Amino acid sequence: MRLLITGGCGFIGSNFVRLVLNCRPGWTVHNVDALTYAGNPANLADVAATHGGRYVFHHADIADAPAMERIFSEGKFDAVANLAAESHVDRSITGPLAFIQTNVVGTAVLLDAARRHKVARFLQISTDEVYGSLGAEGLFTEQSPLQPSSPYSASKTSADLLALAHFHTFKQEVIVTRCSNNYGPYQFPEKLIPLMITNALGDIPLPVYGDGLNVRDWIHVFDHNEAALAVLERGRAGEVYNIGGDGEMTNIEVVRMILAELGRPESLIKFVADRPGHDRRYAIDSSKVQGELGWHPRHRPAQGIKETIAWYVANRAWWEPLKGRR
Repeated sequence: MRLLITGGCGFIGSNFVRLVLNCRPGWTVHNVDALTYAGNPANLADVAATHGGRYVFHHADIADAPAMERIFSEGKFDAVANLAAESHVDRSITGPLAFIQTNVVGTAVLLDAARRHKVARFLQISTDEVYGSLGAEGLFTEQSPLQPSSPYSASKTSADLLALAHFHTFKQEVIVTRCSNNYGPYQFPEKLIPLMITNALGDIPLPVYGDGLNVRDWIHVFDHNEAALAVLERGRAGEVYNIGGDGEMTNIEVVRMILAELGRPESLIKFVADRPGHDRRYAIDSSKVQGELGWHPRHRPAQGIKETIAWYVANRAWWEPLKGRR
């Protein structure tokens, strides 16, 4: 198998590259990444040496059609896993055009290149944020209406619909996955969990939006990527698969867990003005991927977050240069 992974130097992407190379010894991985602020070559610093000719890096932007044409022509790929994305909601509010360019135009360029080069499978990695906000009860299913609330989620919704349109129009083997909030090693320290960990380690105030009672379903990145790999290999073309960790927690619960684990006082918590359009609750029904493909999440948030805290404590040299990078 010759697999093209886009965004492979990002958080989820770099963990996916490692998973594939470690678990599929007969596969070759090509990684395309534009190396924007959250695309960090240090995430995969040891991979080329460890896996030799099975790993190839391409420094390119997925929205650059000539560059993608060259890479697809030379690569002769069997499958594409599109993990490249602008993904931070706050940034989408202050600068939405970058999200349209990468998440919508970039996905369209990749789909077109994959179709013309007869790539057998195309996995579009998406988010539960395309469904909008839930009330106090219920779960998002694959049939839930799409109601994006931010420029980020709107751009991901557009990309999902483009991908599924290519299945219906061109009969490409496109599959979409929608995951809940990821956490784990190598996550850029602007996201909630690594931001809270790294701020707490420096005794810096921990900013919490609103009342802190927004609910998210948390999934360890290792679990998410194992599900994504199962979908890439065995999922049904034209389908959507929700991937959740069965780990609902409020933001303030997560923050307090981090402070307690690090032995820092709750006086570091600083409630700040809420984000515009902040969705109140997400929760995922992942029974479809569990029933069809036999995948189940292995990490419970309480233990997984503790392990993630330990990783950031042990890897200051990785995250300290990233604090404040834009």
